[in-house]
Amino acid sequence: MVRRNPWATNALDAFVGNCIGTGIKPQAMHPDAATREQVQALWLRWTDEADASGLTDFYGLQALACRSVMEAGECLVRLRPRLPKDGLSVPLQLQVLEAEHLPTNLSQVLPTGNYIRAGIEFNGIGKRVAYHLYREHPGDALNPFLSADPVRVAADYVLHLFRPLRPGQLRGQPWLTQVLIKLYELDQYDDAELVRKKTAAMFAGFVTKNAPQDSLLPEVNADANGVAETSLEPGTLQVLLPGEDVKFSSPADVGATYETFMRVQLRSIAAGMGITYEQLTGDLTGVNYSSIRAGLLEFRRRCEAFQHQVIVFQMCRPIWRAWIDAAIGSGALPSLKDLTPYYDVKWIPPGFAWVDPLKDIKAQIMAVRAGFKSRAEVVSEQGYDAEEIDREIAADNARADDLGLAYDSDPRKESNDASATSGDASVRHSTADSATEA
Repeated sequence: MVRRNPWATNALDAFVGNCIGTGIKPQAMHPDAATREQVQALWLRWTDEADASGLTDFYGLQALACRSVMEAGECLVRLRPRLPKDGLSVPLQLQVLEAEHLPTNLSQVLPTGNYIRAGIEFNGIGKRVAYHLYREHPGDALNPFLSADPVRVAADYVLHLFRPLRPGQLRGQPWLTQVLIKLYELDQYDDAELVRKKTAAMFAGFVTKNAPQDSLLPEVNADANGVAETSLEPGTLQVLLPGEDVKFSSPADVGATYETFMRVQLRSIAAGMGITYEQLTGDLTGVNYSSIRAGLLEFRRRCEAFQHQVIVFQMCRPIWRAWIDAAIGSGALPSLKDLTPYYDVKWIPPGFAWVDPLKDIKAQIMAVRAGFKSRAEVVSEQGYDAEEIDREIAADNARADDLGLAYDSDPRKESNDASATSGDASVRHSTADSATEA
């Protein structure tokens, strides 16, 4: 359905674009500033080498995994350690696998006491210890290396991504499950209305006459049954014989209820997939600032929940730990007795752009000045690293000072807005001093 239905495709694109965007990026939390910079620089080099297929970078793999979770309900990411001779900055790569690599019909009890359910091997206390995966996609019938025997892979090297919907759930559920039949039938209805419209646009006439041997209109040719076909030229004045008549077809039109019916059905589909109607269809008719903001707020809450509960927790955090271990093992990072500071990381999702950014920026400024949030938190909400922003600002200021340049954007300089702010502050301080003296 995703590959042939435009609404399903657009729904997945909208969610992936908002949830992943340019990537959920890590910010190392090591207490030493020099070590943090070293870790971030090494990570940035490795992101271009992360994909075992060489098709995209680490953040492209995030988008691919997110899309697979929506479409198939689940996704597998395999950690592939590499050799030093491979020439990678960190000897680790990632392989994203479709859910079909994990057989759903493989369930058995093993002699070791472990048991397999839906292709996942558990130990006696219910912990996932291994995944039994097909080497090649079972649906690729033209692959000469296709094998029917799955291979056991330790759970330490496999990440199983899916959205848990109930306790004890083993496999994921596709996000189109609730709307799959509705999408199919709505597609059929829309196609039928399109055919009806095409039929209504056809101009056809039927001639009835008492004497079949008489020619009413100029005959062009005859069909296989000998019935003559006639044509009508623009501006023709045709005299009809007594008793003869010309009738034109008038097929039923689509009707005035088509648009309303489609809108109601598409809203139901959007609700079933967890996105807004406007994102599903691109139709912004009747939307105002308040309504679009309310819809986006609800949608972004769902995005944030999925980002942190699935993408970050199930994918990003295990990959970060495996990457740190591989980097230290290869000597790319200095080894420490306690690796906990290396493992500490903050994942920053992409920032959301608002309909009216001026109002939101003013609200952020007021929140920071009132002490309700930190400036670093505001920067993180926009999808950036506060330390990196500070370094860039310092570099900009130093370069401007060296060249003797003054910009309104420099908060150290007095600008119109800054003067107004300073004036307001002076008034507040004067009022406070007067009150104290009184």
